[in-house]
Amino acid sequence: MSAYIVVLAGFGVVVLLTAWLPMVLKELPLSLPIFCVGLGALIFAFPQIPGVMPHPNEELALVERLSEFVVIISLMGAGLKIDRPFGWKRWRLTWRLLGISMPLTIVALAWLGQVMMGLSLAAALLLAAALAPTDPVLASDIQVGPPGDSEEDEVRFTLTSEAGLNDGLAFPFILLAVAFAHEVSATSVMEWFAYAVVWKIAAGIGMGYVIGRALGWLTFHLPNRAKLSRTGAGFVAVGITCVAYGLTEMVRGYGFLAVFVAALALRATEPEHEYHSKLHDFAEELERLLMMVLLVLLGGAMTGGNLFATLTWQAAGFGLLALFVVRPLAGWIGLIGTDPPPARAAISFFGIRGLGSIYYLAYALNHAKFDNANLLWSTAGFIILVSIVLHGITVTPAMRHLDHRRKLAARAAH
Repeated sequence: MSAYIVVLAGFGVVVLLTAWLPMVLKELPLSLPIFCVGLGALIFAFPQIPGVMPHPNEELALVERLSEFVVIISLMGAGLKIDRPFGWKRWRLTWRLLGISMPLTIVALAWLGQVMMGLSLAAALLLAAALAPTDPVLASDIQVGPPGDSEEDEVRFTLTSEAGLNDGLAFPFILLAVAFAHEVSATSVMEWFAYAVVWKIAAGIGMGYVIGRALGWLTFHLPNRAKLSRTGAGFVAVGITCVAYGLTEMVRGYGFLAVFVAALALRATEPEHEYHSKLHDFAEELERLLMMVLLVLLGGAMTGGNLFATLTWQAAGFGLLALFVVRPLAGWIGLIGTDPPPARAAISFFGIRGLGSIYYLAYALNHAKFDNANLLWSTAGFIILVSIVLHGITVTPAMRHLDHRRKLAARAAH
């Protein structure tokens, strides 16, 4: 039997399941990512299948590009969801998570990587920076609803905006790890700060804003016959995503940051226009399909690609500390003095790790030589697996409980 025919049939099954499963799993303490990883692990666990699925370290370029594409699509979708206008006070919890919690997480994980796992400074920093961002793909279950949706409470908004921005802001630390893999010196740190922090962040924000505003004008403010919004085509979201990402990368800015900022700038143009929903819906459907395919492959890598072959007890302990101690504690510290404890606890706990971490590892390992590369993959894979299961099971009841408390508080206030 032709391998192409088998793959084609399998892809058809994945597409159908992508449409059907969210409806079936909606009221269950399960999530689509749990099912995807389990399906991939099951398929590639058969004796005839192993060997077909390579270890991620053997296909770094392919892993980097596939994970990169699904992340930028998810960033566009996340930006289009947000109804709240951009601002310092209105986004105060997001700034706290980015400015306090994420650096604390990176420092703590880098230290633990050296102490517990015996990693070099460069490898420990790479692992810490790859695991620090909340994933915009797998965090979709705890994000705000579609454009114009009334369910934009503080917990959902903060987690959505954090996931949109921290992928771009974690990149400087990835590049610092790459620089340290070549040389650890004061000169390399200064060059890194000027290029990876100052220029690339400024270019990402600037390009994203200009591109988002320009495309917003083309979409909504051209003469009626020429407006992009009149097409009613949702796939325009993909074009906007690729233009923002590609042009920003051409000037050596952070494309991830630019895509999210472009989505916010586009959303701010005619914010009540129904075409935003068309763009968001297409981006969300494409994101869900790509996510399902990649997570099936991730599950296959766990069983057929021997992803966990180098996992040690120390690495597993590191992973559990990262999920249960470091992120929650760093999040709680960053949010001291803000919302009520239940909301603060939810924001701190749901720091989901996923496909963004895979991209960062593939990118860095493709640009420099790190010691214990397979151990880095095993550790990240273990953390992603635990995160998918843990957060997938707890997110529905936790958010339902918070919604109930919020509604009771609103009734009491009236």
